Amino acid sequence: MENTFAETGGIRPVATAAPETRARFIIRTYAHVFGAIMAFTAIEVALFKTGAAERIAATLLGGSWLLVLGGFMVVSWLASRVAHSARSMGAQYAALLGFVIAEAIIFVPLLWIADARAPGVIGSAALTTIIGFTGLTAIAFGTGKDFSFLGGLLKWIGFCALGLIVAAVFFDLTLGSWFSIGMIAFAGGAILYDTSNVIRRYPEERYVGAALELFASVALMFWYVLRLFIGSRN
Repeated sequence: MENTFAETGGIRPVATAAPETRARFIIRTYAHVFGAIMAFTAIEVALFKTGAAERIAATLLGGSWLLVLGGFMVVSWLASRVAHSARSMGAQYAALLGFVIAEAIIFVPLLWIADARAPGVIGSAALTTIIGFTGLTAIAFGTGKDFSFLGGLLKWIGFCALGLIVAAVFFDLTLGSWFSIGMIAFAGGAILYDTSNVIRRYPEERYVGAALELFASVALMFWYVLRLFIGSRN
């Protein structure tokens, strides 16, 4: 959700380009989102098939979750920066792949718990996330509304949510179903915001960065939908 693109410095947003250019940018962006989701899925399948997922889950669950979260945030920030600023397409793709790998690793403990405690819930959460993403995308494109006004609100809510997560780790608090529901709504707002930026604000050549932001929002929604579904089975 970081607004690292700009309309200044000679960078023209795709909204001002010809219709065929805009269409090509949007197709490329969503093709890369789909590719990122497929890569994420392939990595998770490989980790679980080889038994590496259990070792990763034991390591992450047995260590400091704040260190894991902090490392993930650093990787996310670096990946977003590179995807939005690097001139080399190779560097942009490397940033997207690195982010997908980081997401796949941090998801392992939650997926491992879901597979052990609530068989079948992963597929249900994935389908729910896909339906939510598709519906929100249709709203953004169908209404033509500019959702960029959500940017400031999302940042404020994100900092508050991060504070709650840190407090939960330090004080051994349980963030229950209502927190998951709130974070699903937050992820939905992020999808609307990101989609609005895809339509209006990204430069034509930054489809990899646009895909990274959308993938991050979809992954966030999937995380909390899955967390909510696991809680409902217990």
